[in-house]
Amino acid sequence: MSRRREGRELAFRATYQADVTGEQPDRCLTEILEASSAREDVCEFARSLVETLVVHGADIDEAVSKTARNWPLHRMAATDRSVLRLAAAEILYHTETPVRVALDEAIEIAKKYGMESSGAFVNGILDRIAYGARPSAT
Repeated sequence: MSRRREGRELAFRATYQADVTGEQPDRCLTEILEASSAREDVCEFARSLVETLVVHGADIDEAVSKTARNWPLHRMAATDRSVLRLAAAEILYHTETPVRVALDEAIEIAKKYGMESSGAFVNGILDRIAYGARPSAT
């Protein structure tokens, strides 16, 4: 597993835990990182993703909600919602990450942790978010 993928998965776990428990994502990430043996660069990448989500959470949720027209956030599976939020944060605010990489990584995480249909669901929404945010990169 690449270091970036590892960082994304750690950030996903924190985002999911926060969604399910109501705790703050950065607090959840701190707990997860304390229990992990991840390298410091992996931890830093995970922290940067979670921090982006904390700072821009309302805008990220709005982008996901607007794009997933018939699927309100509260009706989505917690795993899908967490993957979507995290990947949207990366697409919208971490422009150094190529769109295709962010999409592919999110789809793989959704397939690994979600339901059978999660990969396609996440792909459809994130592809539209990416096109709206960075049309020349998709």
